[in-house]
Amino acid sequence: MYAIVRCGGRQEKVALDDVLTVDKLADEEPGSSLTLPALLVVDGERVISDPAEVGLYQITADIVGDAAGPKINMIHYRNKTGYKRRQGHRQKYTQVRITGIAKAKAKA
Repeated sequence: MYAIVRCGGRQEKVALDDVLTVDKLADEEPGSSLTLPALLVVDGERVISDPAEVGLYQITADIVGDAAGPKINMIHYRNKTGYKRRQGHRQKYTQVRITGIAKAKAKA
């Protein structure tokens, strides 16, 4: 079983116990859990894409910790003017582990 979820403005394919690297989630502590919205669920031979039925599925994840992307160096240079500028950037990410893909209980 796997699902396509939306997280951080992107769509990711997730299965149970996968570790995802998503854009930095604000105000989230390592060890806390969150719920991700499902867009598509594949359960064996059955593909579920109807929004009403997909909305019944809950994808839960635990936050593993923070991560940082590769260092990106930028150099600006203008010939014959003495202008040189060096700048760097390192994107911040959050790693999450998928702990469950399950159909939610019907509210009675």
